Amino acid sequence: MKISIFQVDAFTSELFCGNPAAVCPLESWIDDKILQLIAYENNLSETAFFVNENDGYRIRWFTPTCEVDLCGHATLASAYIIFNEIDSTVSNIKFFSNSGELNVTRNSDLISLDFPSLPPKISQNPENIYSAFNIKPNEVLEAEDYLLIYDNEKQIESILPDLNVLRCIDLRGVIVSSKGNDCDFVSRFFSPKYGIDEDPVTGSAHCTLIPYWSEKLRKKKLHAKQLSKRGGELFCEMKNDRVVISGKAAQYLRGEIEI
Repeated sequence: MKISIFQVDAFTSELFCGNPAAVCPLESWIDDKILQLIAYENNLSETAFFVNENDGYRIRWFTPTCEVDLCGHATLASAYIIFNEIDSTVSNIKFFSNSGELNVTRNSDLISLDFPSLPPKISQNPENIYSAFNIKPNEVLEAEDYLLIYDNEKQIESILPDLNVLRCIDLRGVIVSSKGNDCDFVSRFFSPKYGIDEDPVTGSAHCTLIPYWSEKLRKKKLHAKQLSKRGGELFCEMKNDRVVISGKAAQYLRGEIEI
């Protein structure tokens, strides 16, 4: 069996920045064990697989250790491959996923993801998260992930997480965030429980970040940066119970898996 594979740096216009994702278009679904082994072998934060279905594509995402219900950067990477390698005539893509229908559009080199909004609420048990970080946050909220709010960008850059503690938390991961110096807000994301010590750029975390900062800053359109070593840039918009997460991408690799 031969499977096409692409690697795309998402939420950046430059190679070796943003968040790298593997993308594997499939003619039909293969055994889940093989999908997971491919993701483990790729050893990237996410590998996306998709199959043409009706008027769109069924998409699934795997970390090196498990399948997840939603992933932003690997969806952007998948859309980039469809737009540039599979069907250059389209400007809209419909993905079907475990998180519902996801619509993706392109405008020049900017790709926009229409995702569900996951607004956070005040955490009822924040004590279990304090010990994982060297700087105490001002607020601890939660949705699919914990969201820790800090005073400034310098604190976000200085955070040192205890990954052993984070492997035992009850939620997917932890977002740390503050207002930005030259953008609306900045963040970092940690999910060692899912095999990702620190994710370079996390689209799905912005499903929670956008409603939080939209309310705090009283703005619908927001400019965000993720302060990982690779860095990433996102253009965000709050739309009722949905969020629009936009970014650019750069293709790094084209190849073939032989199984």
